[in-house]
Order: sequence, then structure tokens, then C-alpha cells
Amino acid sequence: MEKMEQKSPNYTCNDYREEMILLGLQKQLAKPDLTPDEKARLLEEIAKVEKKMGLD
Repeated sequence: MEKMEQKSPNYTCNDYREEMILLGLQKQLAKPDLTPDEKARLLEEIAKVEKKMGLD
């Protein structure tokens, strides 16, 4: 049986935490009743987290 290889050997709790934060922000962004200000704030936060994770 073959071993499953990890994509990133340095995957940490902080990486997981950042992913969960990003998912939470994206979930909030999907709400239909957001004001334009709330939407802009969420998009800004998402951009910050993505930049921190190196996804930008």
C-alpha cells in the first residue's frame, strides 16, 4: 500500500487557523443581506488573510 504524501511538510496549526478564518469570512460574504460597507470590509479582510497566506 502506498503512503499518502503531504502537500506541505510545514503545514502548521497557524496555517489551519488562517484557512478557517478565510472560510469564515467567505461564508459571511455570501450572506444576501450585507450592506455595501459590510461587503467592502469583508473583502478587505479576505484580501489581508489571502496576502498573509501567500494566495494573492
